[in-house]
Amino acid sequence: DQVRKAGAAARAMLVSTAAKQWGVPESECRTEASSVFHDASNRRADYASLAMKAAEEPLPDLDSLPLKKRSEYKLLGKRITGVDNRKIVTGQPLFGVDAVVPGMRYASYLKCPAAGGTVRSANLDEIKALPGVEDAFVIEGNNEPTELMPGVAIIANSTWAAISAKNKLEVDWDETHATRASWSDAQKNAKQAASDNTGELLHDIGNVDEKFADADKSYEAYYEYPFLSHAPLEPQNTTAWVHDGKAEIWSPTQRPAQGAASVAGILGIDEKDVEVHQLRVGGGFGRRLMNDYMCEAAAISDQAGVPVKLQWTREDDMAHDFYRVGGFHALKGAIDKAGKLSAWHDHFITFMGPNKKPVSGGDMRASEFPVDFFPNTRVTQTMLPLRVPTGPWRSPRSCGIAFAVQSFISELALEAGRDHVEFLLEMLGEPRWLEEGNINAMNTGRAARVIKLAAEKAGWGNPMDKGRGLGLAFHFSHAGHFAEVADISVDENKKLTIHKITVAGDVGPIINLSGAENQCQGAVIDALSTTLGLQLSIENGRIQETNFHQYPILRMSKAPDVAVHFIESDARPTGLGEPALPPAAPAICNAIYAASGIRVRELPLSNHGFSV
Repeated sequence: DQVRKAGAAARAMLVSTAAKQWGVPESECRTEASSVFHDASNRRADYASLAMKAAEEPLPDLDSLPLKKRSEYKLLGKRITGVDNRKIVTGQPLFGVDAVVPGMRYASYLKCPAAGGTVRSANLDEIKALPGVEDAFVIEGNNEPTELMPGVAIIANSTWAAISAKNKLEVDWDETHATRASWSDAQKNAKQAASDNTGELLHDIGNVDEKFADADKSYEAYYEYPFLSHAPLEPQNTTAWVHDGKAEIWSPTQRPAQGAASVAGILGIDEKDVEVHQLRVGGGFGRRLMNDYMCEAAAISDQAGVPVKLQWTREDDMAHDFYRVGGFHALKGAIDKAGKLSAWHDHFITFMGPNKKPVSGGDMRASEFPVDFFPNTRVTQTMLPLRVPTGPWRSPRSCGIAFAVQSFISELALEAGRDHVEFLLEMLGEPRWLEEGNINAMNTGRAARVIKLAAEKAGWGNPMDKGRGLGLAFHFSHAGHFAEVADISVDENKKLTIHKITVAGDVGPIINLSGAENQCQGAVIDALSTTLGLQLSIENGRIQETNFHQYPILRMSKAPDVAVHFIESDARPTGLGEPALPPAAPAICNAIYAASGIRVRELPLSNHGFSV
């Protein structure tokens, strides 16, 4: 409402200015299409012509200003196309990769494939003699993954020459302090931790032990999900020109201010002497919250003494990401004689960094479903050491946790002989805010409404053909309440036909319906990719996957219909970049079980013979 009040105040000041200029009462003026009108005298003034004088008007009392009713909106809630849409589809320059600066050279940068490695030596003289190469040198860096890791830079007269020369580099890496991480080792250690049934107590609510002791039955399952790459279509790049104690940067970054601060620190100059031009991002998903590529370009330009455009390859992008962290859940539920869930225990096995705290995206918060509302809940945590860079990945934390938690709730409903929707609604209890007035806290009433809407729109409970099933999942994350239903067929060869994904969400009033639908559809497609076939293999600190042939993003021809429905509640509007993703994976896996009787507890599905 603060923004709406600010808009109403600006409108009132513009109307007041126009009325004074025309010598008419304000009550006779109206506004439309960024203009003030006085119909009686057939006069019109656009906002731009009034703005300077309006700025001198006294600020009206914000609380006294009338706000538009939702029924009076002319733009809010309607489909508004993106201002860059035509440029995107016609290939006009918008993105970081399109940046051109007079006199610029082209750069590539090779870092140790195992994080923490440094350069002992490299065949620099041989590289400098290659066609198009103008220089090659070692950068010591500051050994900070989010800023400047050690490596070898190449300056050339074209991107092709720079990348071709990089492919011929022979570097002797010092891996004394490099990571030796292995995913297979982590899997073994996690299973051992789960069997030991120990861990730090994170949350303990109600009488968990008593409820398990009194349960009619208890049920256990073990879930795991892998590390993932962001894999943006546009690999990392930045154009930089460092000279005369100043730096000018052209970069597709999600955090330009943080990037400027990092560049200033790397170069040893004042932050005010770093100018960042934020260019359109060719896929971010949290990856470009880190500005390592920006720091690299600045350091290369500084040492080379010329403007440079640093361009990563897909292989660079896969090898030097801030990955979605994998995780493991040893889950246990108690079911009482009435078939109700009476207790919940999640032993969460995650990874810790050098600070002995969970790595980015690997923490379990009290707001994660169902910790924040279910009366008898316990969460314990075991942390395994990790030295692989991790970071925010679309819907951090919840993107993995929801798969385990919401799949297990479906299992519990089946074990109790109950309908999944009925069982889930019963878990939520009476409609209420978990923290009154906190938009970031779940509202069980809003949750129930989206669950019911998704089930209704998907035809929940209708008879299904053999080999076809519906799977539902709900998750609250990033201030969004979302339920999704997957409609899937499974044949005898485990080939999946994804007929439709039905999405129901409540994020308050919708501002731009087109953008809102697109965010949800994109989130579901993202989740489908990861669920079906994406994973990273880590061996001796190195990511084994190098490109899309080993990391198969979902193709357009395989994308299903994604039907999006919104409940526009009166709550304050919140974001849509994240919350539609977490329910998709468990909904898909629950549908596979309904269609085939096969329960998947480890992603991706391709590991279990499923394909699309």
